[in-house]
Amino acid sequence: MQVLIYNFLFIITSIFILFKVIGYGIYEIKEMKNKTGGIAVITFSTIVVIFFIVMIILK
Repeated sequence: MQVLIYNFLFIITSIFILFKVIGYGIYEIKEMKNKTGGIAVITFSTIVVIFFIVMIILK
């Protein structure tokens, strides 16, 4: 039961951080006019969070 709670907390925290990073990527695109950097940040962080969640679930 305790492991399930920790896994749930890790997943919720990683999704929260993903939303923060997506916000930063949108800021890069809109304010700094850096489309390549914003898209790269969003793509890389999304892939990392997806792999992290998959590894927690498969563990």
